[in-house]
Amino acid sequence: MSSKIHVSATINGDAVDYLCDPRETLLDVLRDRLNLTGAKEGCGTGDCGACSVTLNGRLVCSCLVLGVEAEGQEIATVEGIAPDETLHPLQQKFIDHAALQCGICTPGILVAAKSLLEKNPDPSETEVRYWLAGNLCRCTGYDKIIRAVMDAAAEMREAS
Repeated sequence: MSSKIHVSATINGDAVDYLCDPRETLLDVLRDRLNLTGAKEGCGTGDCGACSVTLNGRLVCSCLVLGVEAEGQEIATVEGIAPDETLHPLQQKFIDHAALQCGICTPGILVAAKSLLEKNPDPSETEVRYWLAGNLCRCTGYDKIIRAVMDAAAEMREAS
């Protein structure tokens, strides 16, 4: 039995402290210790993107990051996309374009899309498809998702 390790991180803009086992994934910490259940475990091997979060602005699969690696880091999850209870334009466009069904992949895709738009507010369709290639969806198909991201990007550009 291993001893718990104290970790201090910033999650969705808030300072957070938690205890975790050395081998516990960030995904498990987020879901089981911090009750941030948006990120989902789809594969546990980093292939599906359902557990995507950003770590210091870099898109990562939280199933491949240890919880202890978050020490001193800044993490953003799907719960942090719209912290003031107002829908983010990406969330609204996913609704408008019916770009979600079962919801397993949606949080990871939203996090990935937001990460893209923060780096490139005017992506081409090819760039959106490339950026989201690490996120698998078995229900909706990708065209509605791509259209929603492109539409949100246009709206966000107009608003700025």
